[in-house]
Formats: sequence, structure tokens, C-alpha cells
Amino acid sequence: MAIHENLLGGPPPTHLPDDPEPRELLAGGTAAADVAAKYPTSSLAWARLADEAFEAGRVVESYAYARTGYHRGLDALRRAGWKGHGPVPWEHEPNRGFLRALHGLARAAQAIGEQEEYERCSTFLRDSSATAADTLG
Repeated sequence: MAIHENLLGGPPPTHLPDDPEPRELLAGGTAAADVAAKYPTSSLAWARLADEAFEAGRVVESYAYARTGYHRGLDALRRAGWKGHGPVPWEHEPNRGFLRALHGLARAAQAIGEQEEYERCSTFLRDSSATAADTLG
């Protein structure tokens, strides 16, 4: 029996390919808007924009940024073989942009009173990565 065999019969974890440039620019202090403009497929850049807007009280803007990051992440997950469910581990750093965008979408949905979307996104986040749900709050 292989050590990494999935004994539960579910899909294997999805690991997005690494795209270090947006992460490095953000870590180096480049404005999230500039990173998103240069790398529009980066869920991490959109998630950072969502966080910044939410922290500034611009909840609808945060919702829009998070939704963009979420959809960019779904596109990347599908290209990586994801079939609509299964683990998306927080421990794999390239997955964090998608997971942060999903968290941001849930947070903004709750703030504008969109309860069903909040619940859907919160459940999706926890189902994808309990570690992400616990880490992001």
C-alpha cells in the first residue's frame, strides 16, 4: 500500500502551480492594484485588494474584488484538474490566493446581508481547507 494513498475514496488534493511573481511583488510592498493590473489572473492580488477595501469600510468594493479573485481561482483550479470538490490545502502556498479570496467573498457577503452566499462560501472554504477556515477566521 502506498503511503499517500487516499483511503477515504475522495478526490486527491489540488495543488495550484506556483506563480511567485505576484506574491513577491506584494511581499515587497508593490500596491495590490498594480499587481492585479500586471497579473490579472492572480487570486492573491485580488484577495489583497478585497482585504484592503474591507478594512477601509468599502464592503461592496471588497465583495467585487473577492469575487474576481474567487473566479480567477476557480479557473486555475479547473486547469489543475479539480472537478468541483475536494481538498485545496492551505499548506500549499500557491492555493492561498484562492482560499483568501473565498474567505473575503464570504466575509463581504455577510457584511452586506447576503446570508446564503456567506453560508455557501463559508462551507466551501471549510470543505476545501479546514486549516484555511481556521487561519482566516
